[in-house]
Amino acid sequence: MDAPLTPSAARLRDTIERDGLDRLPAPVVLASGAESSDYIDVKRALASGPELDNAAEAVLHTIEGLDFDAVGGLTLGADHIAAAIAMRASVGWFSVRKQPKVHGAKRLIEGTRIDKRSRVLLVDDVVTKGGSIMQAFDAVRGVEATVAAAVTLVDRGEHAAALFAEHGVPYFAVVTYDDLDIEPV
Repeated sequence: MDAPLTPSAARLRDTIERDGLDRLPAPVVLASGAESSDYIDVKRALASGPELDNAAEAVLHTIEGLDFDAVGGLTLGADHIAAAIAMRASVGWFSVRKQPKVHGAKRLIEGTRIDKRSRVLLVDDVVTKGGSIMQAFDAVRGVEATVAAAVTLVDRGEHAAALFAEHGVPYFAVVTYDDLDIEPV
């Protein structure tokens, strides 16, 4: 049996159910390519400061005791969460572009500088099959940073846990499909 949700995780779940979960009459295609009639829009659910701050608190409770000096993930799903966590944890934040910038320094990773001395926390808003958070993982490993852990606000299935286990990286979900009473994808 899963552990009960912390108070901040329960508030996050309630916020997502109220402001970010749409139960549609017909399935839509998700970013992963999977289909679902349950559409989760965490960006809309966390569009207010207090709700975003609560999400950061829920993440920090979920990973309590983990040592990291930067937090980030693939833009756009991770940006707001990373910034909120960085403020609460007094660490740097970063954002991984989907493709390197084509002008200037041509960076793939923006924000705080991360390198082989960095211990980073990867974050994402919603994970279905893990494609976006794994893209961020590959970018971070490309600069030889250590991925201390990966965490998502909502995990819609069991795929990402297995992917990170293959890499020996701890993986956490603050809220799962089960907590939202939706079908796994």
